[in-house]
Amino acid sequence: MRKIIVSELYSNDELQTLNGRYLDDEYIHHIINESCDIYSDTGQFILSFRKDIISEKNRDIGFTNFKNCISPSRGRGASAGEIDPNAIYWKKRNVIKTKTFSTKYLKEDGTESKMKVNNPVYSTAYGYFEAQKQLNYNSPCRLTSFTKNKLKHYQGGLPFIDEISYYYKKIRPDEYKIQYDRAHLNDFHINDTPFSTITINRNFRTGLHQDAGDFGGIACLSVLEEGQFNGGLLMFPRYGLGINMRQGDLLIADVHQYHCNTELWTTPEQDEYNQKHCHSFKKVNKEIGVLGSDKDYTRMSFVCYLREKLINCENN
Repeated sequence: MRKIIVSELYSNDELQTLNGRYLDDEYIHHIINESCDIYSDTGQFILSFRKDIISEKNRDIGFTNFKNCISPSRGRGASAGEIDPNAIYWKKRNVIKTKTFSTKYLKEDGTESKMKVNNPVYSTAYGYFEAQKQLNYNSPCRLTSFTKNKLKHYQGGLPFIDEISYYYKKIRPDEYKIQYDRAHLNDFHINDTPFSTITINRNFRTGLHQDAGDFGGIACLSVLEEGQFNGGLLMFPRYGLGINMRQGDLLIADVHQYHCNTELWTTPEQDEYNQKHCHSFKKVNKEIGVLGSDKDYTRMSFVCYLREKLINCENN
């Protein structure tokens, strides 16, 4: 397998000043289109990328089932990107106290919203969450509510996740074993995998962010598609990397590195094709203003990981 060594172009301190921002292609110095392993010049593992590795069968299984499992969220933090007061969603609200990727707004009665929220995006977590203290309720260790509500589709799509786990073990056996052993200290894991949780996104251009709350910093990512589009490269600007993740690809990466996505875009010819051939999300109400919902095509991305605090959960 090709091994690529890269040097740091931006420090974490420099990137921190861009947290929550959308970054353009100017931050990409190396576009990665082929399978490879990438390390920093200090020997730090950054990512392993495998092109077109997931089987056609499991791609179909994954898309058919998980397309039913995507709901809007206003709680994705910096990854949801910059607040645009002129966007469809925010034009209907009187936003106040906006700071890059979060904002409050005035409710109909003129009172201020209790919480700051982020851009509405299609992004949903499936699998397990640890105990959490919420506004009026303390949640125990549990399957997420979305998982329970879409249990049939969630379970139907798991062969796709199992194949991701299979290649994780084959490609990065050391990281896999550490994560697998930790996950299997209790029952809060997905099938016989090292994952507790899957975040599923649709047409979600992420702002610059670092993942948090996961064990070890290593996550597995994959993409399923319907229709035609361009862009959406997964960028690691610290090293100038742009990973062209497309249908059936697999990425094993250190997601504690700052990362984001480039803009998704289409040509008029692609728009015409998508209008005729993309039917999975035709009933989505585009007037609500959830980012990416105005597109006929679908880029559905998956982030599979182990939540760190699940180690504190006791089996039922």
